[in-house]
Amino acid sequence: MTAPPPTPPRTPHPRWLTTPTGTAVAALVLALLLAASTLPAIGLGTALIPPAETARYLWAALTGGAIAPDEVTRYQIIWNIRTPRVVLAALVGAGLGAVGVAVQALVRNPLADPYILGVSSGASVGAVTVGVLGALAALGPYAVSAGAFLGALTATLLVHLIARSPAGITPLRLVLTGVALSFGFQAIMSVIIYLAPGNEATATVLFWTMGGFGAATWGSLPVVAVIVLAGLAALHTMSRRLDATALGDETATSLGVDVDRTRRVLFLITALMTGAMVAVSGAIGFVGLVVPHVVRILVGAAHRRVLTIAPLAGAVLMIWVDLVSRTIAAPRELPLGVLTALIGVPVFLTLMRRRGYLFGGR
Repeated sequence: MTAPPPTPPRTPHPRWLTTPTGTAVAALVLALLLAASTLPAIGLGTALIPPAETARYLWAALTGGAIAPDEVTRYQIIWNIRTPRVVLAALVGAGLGAVGVAVQALVRNPLADPYILGVSSGASVGAVTVGVLGALAALGPYAVSAGAFLGALTATLLVHLIARSPAGITPLRLVLTGVALSFGFQAIMSVIIYLAPGNEATATVLFWTMGGFGAATWGSLPVVAVIVLAGLAALHTMSRRLDATALGDETATSLGVDVDRTRRVLFLITALMTGAMVAVSGAIGFVGLVVPHVVRILVGAAHRRVLTIAPLAGAVLMIWVDLVSRTIAAPRELPLGVLTALIGVPVFLTLMRRRGYLFGGR
């Protein structure tokens, strides 16, 4: 009689972190780290402003305090340039971390990331179209972001319509449709760039393919903040359904979960969040892919815990990556996608070789 095959090892993680107390402690530590990262991220840059002065300028901005005439320039740098940039970095990092978790559950694929459904490619086409053709000029400095968001919504609609079948929306059809449309949108973008007079599209293309927060303003924050924060709350309320769908459609249905409806709602939430983030920051790779895996190692696979920790971890990571991108080669600024790839590739390869860690159960 042959022995039964051994049970595959589970993803190792410190057991105390899987308890409600452990997860709460981890969340508190990350929240404190996020708060502690904000001040140096705002003060550091080409113009170095000490933490005490940075805090004083922020306090003056929040309370309406007076600023000496010779400090106006430094105050403007702190409040109107760096603070919205750091806030946007935290929002996008939190959103990418959470959407990565949701998309991997949506398509049941551990290699999925927020951009696998073609949303970022559609946003890039919208941004480049606006930049080259001058559409939506009435929106002024927000024209490119608006074009990107419209492109993202168009891509979302197309993916949803094409991926639907009599049996509903299946994970495989979503992935295949998203990948196919991504290639199609990239081809359209290439044609627009090729036919564009001059080189005015080059900077736009680089921004939307590599990502960055250089265009952050207070005016661009409200919409993305509302969408990302509302999306985070909605995903957290769906954590039990995500746990069920991760077990397979039949098991989830037997547990009372409407799988097709859950998948449609997830698709809508993740697409809106991704479109809003890409519209203001471009496509930033690896964050939504690697952060969920690292968090699962720490707190286990339960989505309530993962969706509590992943946004905080993503926010902290993105603030520091953005700080490095604008200081390591100052006064020039490195594209964020370069740094996230330099971090994400070795981390991902390390996870693949980590004893006991399973990608997709194999």
